[in-house]
Amino acid sequence: MRTTLYFLVFIFICSSWAHAQSKKVIISTNFGDIKVMLYDDTPKHREAFLKLAKEGHYDGTLFYRVVKNFVIQGGSSDSKNAPAGKHIGYGSSKLTIDSEFTEKRFHKKGAICAPRQPEEINHFKLSDISQFYIVQGKVYKNEELDLLEKATNNPIKIKLKKKYYVPYKEELQKLKTENPKEFNRRLREIKQKIAVDYALSRKLEFTEEQRNVYTTIGGLPELDADYTVFGEVISGYDVMKKIAALETDKNSRPYKDVKLVVRIL
Repeated sequence: MRTTLYFLVFIFICSSWAHAQSKKVIISTNFGDIKVMLYDDTPKHREAFLKLAKEGHYDGTLFYRVVKNFVIQGGSSDSKNAPAGKHIGYGSSKLTIDSEFTEKRFHKKGAICAPRQPEEINHFKLSDISQFYIVQGKVYKNEELDLLEKATNNPIKIKLKKKYYVPYKEELQKLKTENPKEFNRRLREIKQKIAVDYALSRKLEFTEEQRNVYTTIGGLPELDADYTVFGEVISGYDVMKKIAALETDKNSRPYKDVKLVVRIL
């Protein structure tokens, strides 16, 4: 009897856990529905998005920014009832939350992500969860991914070299002639500091999974570790394709409004 009771409790806990892992929403538009799964390992974004959805924040807003081979973006409060041709931005909401970067979640096609203000005014890369974007992207070659890594990581190496090596360059050059043994010791010490700091830096290094996805399905690898990915589309890719193909004005706003409503399943 006791064993049966423990088993039932275990089943209940597991079913509750599974339910928590499967938060899904429907983004309904005048072009059709997009079904999205929200990730459990980005809980701040998941809960903030669900809270705003329950409050009806996204309802009546537009997919107001459509960029070919890039993203479709919507949810901004100032897109509600916006007259044709009006430029739409971040809206009136100032709801920001901490970023939740994780290697498991990246900008593959269909990823749902949080935009943010530029780093000049948003040093900590806080997410603006009052709106969202869905990745369209493109398919990349491995060589292109290599170049993206270098473009991000080389400036980090240069910055660390300026920090640890450049201030002592003249002193080291002198030691190289007068005391080679001390020169080598100091140089190893500097290289060690650079290596440690570089290892702790937020670099761009694509995993095998990311490379497989970006070279087959596609996405936006250049945005990884810069913007939080908190879910993915699980159905409605045809609807995404229709929206992504719309003609837009100079501000990337579709000439035909794409209104949306978010429902929690």
